Amino acid sequence: MTDRDDKSAKLAKAFEDFLRALGKSPGTYPELLNTPVRASDMWLDDLLDGYDWNPVDILSGGSPAPTDQGLVIIRDMFFHSVCPHHLLPYHGFAHVAYIPGDRIIGFSNITRLVDCFAHRLVLQEEIGKEVVAALIEHLGARGAGCILNAEQLCMVVRGVRKQGSRAVTSAYAGLMASDHDLRAEFLATINAQE
Repeated sequence: MTDRDDKSAKLAKAFEDFLRALGKSPGTYPELLNTPVRASDMWLDDLLDGYDWNPVDILSGGSPAPTDQGLVIIRDMFFHSVCPHHLLPYHGFAHVAYIPGDRIIGFSNITRLVDCFAHRLVLQEEIGKEVVAALIEHLGARGAGCILNAEQLCMVVRGVRKQGSRAVTSAYAGLMASDHDLRAEFLATINAQE
């Protein structure tokens, strides 16, 4: 049995116990018959698969950066994550910028980097910090920024129940932390209408 299979079996059992604790035994309710396995697969393969990814691998390779390369910005990347406080999902859009050092990488690597950190039990604020730190440390970027704009279901379906509310967080490192003009260019680009 692989580690993944072991985790899946344990998690499926936990979901079955959860349903039984609610008085909704999968054996009694036909629509719940395979729910523990489906829920286990979803959590392992879709919501928490970021733990299996390595930012060093994601940011390896690439190609030499042009000597006059300005900001590289990828905006409006859909992401989802899970709040560690209530185990409720949240989702929104990530915007990432970096100032290349010696290398640039493919745009899809940036989307994978966001998912690497978002597909965990993690606060929204931490995702941005992890993304910019990885770009500086593992890509050699001279500066990096990440803005996340998300709907937190813990604010929508419980507690204050504020439909339509959004949480916006930002993180900057290197030149993006110290240069107001670079941050302004980043903000203008992500706010530009198409």
